[in-house]
Amino acid sequence: MGKADFLSPKAIANRIKSKGLQKLRWYCQMCQKQCRDENGFKCHCMSESHQRQLLLASEDPNKFMDYFSDEFKSDFLELLSRRFGTKRVHNNIIYNEYISHREHVHMNSTQWETLTDFTKWLGREGLAKVDETPKGWYVQYIDRDPETIRRQEEQARKKKQDLDDEERSARFIEEQVRRGRDGKEIEETPVFTELKRESEEEKVAFNLGASSSVAGPSKSSSALGASALKAAAAASSTKRKDTSSETRSEKKKKSALEEIMEMEEKKRKKQSVRTDYWLQPNIVVKVVTKRLGEKYHKKKAVITEVRDKYGAVVKMIDSGDKLKLDQNHVETVIPAPGKRVLILNGPHRDTEALLEGIDEKNFSATLTLESGQQKGNRVNVAYEDFSKLA
Repeated sequence: MGKADFLSPKAIANRIKSKGLQKLRWYCQMCQKQCRDENGFKCHCMSESHQRQLLLASEDPNKFMDYFSDEFKSDFLELLSRRFGTKRVHNNIIYNEYISHREHVHMNSTQWETLTDFTKWLGREGLAKVDETPKGWYVQYIDRDPETIRRQEEQARKKKQDLDDEERSARFIEEQVRRGRDGKEIEETPVFTELKRESEEEKVAFNLGASSSVAGPSKSSSALGASALKAAAAASSTKRKDTSSETRSEKKKKSALEEIMEMEEKKRKKQSVRTDYWLQPNIVVKVVTKRLGEKYHKKKAVITEVRDKYGAVVKMIDSGDKLKLDQNHVETVIPAPGKRVLILNGPHRDTEALLEGIDEKNFSATLTLESGQQKGNRVNVAYEDFSKLA
């Protein structure tokens, strides 16, 4: 029976199936041929062309492995530099985008068995910066292009030149200020001379005005000026004492209760800022990740220990097993009304409360605070901001 017509439904279906990615175990890297099913892959392995390629590979297997490894490395680094630049990105994200190309080089034909081995090799060779985190390996491309290096050096030189200009102008301004201050001090420095009288009959007079001293006033005017000076000095000292006493009295007015209330208010204001971590010990949570299997999925647990703010050690309520989970793998538990809960985020963080009612439309609940400065007050808190106490 001949082949189906080009526009027949069977031919169209075959072309649709041939598009996109197929199963990796039915792909022949030596022949670079993708088979659709097990029968097609078996027929290909028995074909003359495949046997010929195997004979060529058996003569020098390292040559072919090095070729495929080099191709894989070049394509991977090209995608990393072109798509993500010098950003720090998870290696699985790059690999998933790389294998989305139908004609890519498969990793099982290279010298690396796993993506982790390839990531470590990139770090050892200095082709990229790699670091391991609880969420996996991250890669950051190192751009060694001469044009890029020249551009970075030019930018650094320009930045340094701008800083030098700013420092030069700042030093010039400081020098001008210093010169002006020195000149002013020289002008305003008073010159003290010894008080001498050439004859006993000559009268000495003091003028308290802006003009310089002139002879003429009598001894009574001199005595009056001296008494006026003493009175002014006494008034200024009295005023200064009154001001200092008023300041001290204002400081003493605050009682211990007011100071405690101020500290509580400052503490509440600091805690009013929301954070992206909410795990707390002795609260009940629900496991939502499916990676641990159906045994733990949707099961409740109690947090026994919080690690690094985003991780926790939990103890399953049903089985008693202990697990180490990330914050994204669990969610809060809303108890029945009348039960005690702990507020995990928001302005009332770390405050115990009593659940009064649930507002399903607004995804929030009404809580009565049982501790803190606002004890007894009722507040509305979102579902994700509180959880049941163990």
